[in-house]
Amino acid sequence: MKQKIRWGIIGPGKIAHSFAKDMQLVEEAELYAVASRSKEKAVDFGEAYGASKAFGSYEELFDCAEVDVVYIATPHMAHCDWSIKAMEAGKAVLCEKPLGVNSREVESMIEASRKNNVFLMEALWSRFNPSIAKVKELVDAGELGSVKYLHADFAFYALDRSEEGRLLNPSLAGGSLLDIGIYPIFLAYLMMGVPDKVLSTTRSHSTGVEVQTAMILEYPQSMALLYSGLTSRSEMKAEISASRGSFYLHSRWHESQGYTIDRSGEQEYIELPTIGKGYSHEIMEVHECLRSGKTESALWSHQNSLELVGILDQVRQQNDLLFPFEA
Repeated sequence: MKQKIRWGIIGPGKIAHSFAKDMQLVEEAELYAVASRSKEKAVDFGEAYGASKAFGSYEELFDCAEVDVVYIATPHMAHCDWSIKAMEAGKAVLCEKPLGVNSREVESMIEASRKNNVFLMEALWSRFNPSIAKVKELVDAGELGSVKYLHADFAFYALDRSEEGRLLNPSLAGGSLLDIGIYPIFLAYLMMGVPDKVLSTTRSHSTGVEVQTAMILEYPQSMALLYSGLTSRSEMKAEISASRGSFYLHSRWHESQGYTIDRSGEQEYIELPTIGKGYSHEIMEVHECLRSGKTESALWSHQNSLELVGILDQVRQQNDLLFPFEA
């Protein structure tokens, strides 16, 4: 049996709980340490998932020699600073999406990875979802011809949330775009590449963050129609339509358990369940990269993260979406 890879987690909120549960399904993974600004919260989280250490500051975890890789699950605006500090301490980093709030942050994080010769990856877990990975493979192989149209959305109701929380607070880089709009943009980018043109419009909340964003990505011979919102739920079924048929990723498509391939009206459903909720697949990718001595993943590279945030930047620029800490 291979030696376990020892993980540290900072920012033990909701998504970190899901991540830690899936980590228990990966034989080679060990949750060694957890850190929170509240030592009590760190202790509770650590006890729930069997962590050996609990710290009341992130720096203490970075200084822990036994930790091989850090999963960063803090609010968006803290991703850049804490990732860089972890890498400067020699730790590999898996940082929640978006990797950085803007291109400038992502560039500085990549520079820190290169300077310190340590692994860095954006935790865009849907890239490693078995159904999405298989559809990507089929699209690249031209199974149904060239993609002509893609539709994807991601929406849920959140206007009843606290305005101090991460979704509606501009100081925490709130809004739908960076939190969930990144998913449909990611799918279009994954299947079709960098668009020639981005068209977008938004509606804003009283706090100033956008809560509805509609986007059209234009390509030489195709288009993607995308949406994210916090004002209502959506079906969240994705369609990738090509010249000889379509692929469908079923609701909720970003964590799909299978896909349908439609050839001229003849449909076939292929079941491809995830291990656990699905975070386990990105954990296994990190392990593979670390054991191979890589500083980035070939499946979701530094360049992929840069190009993705570049599209997000365009949408934000078109709609004058600037966070207070960026001014």
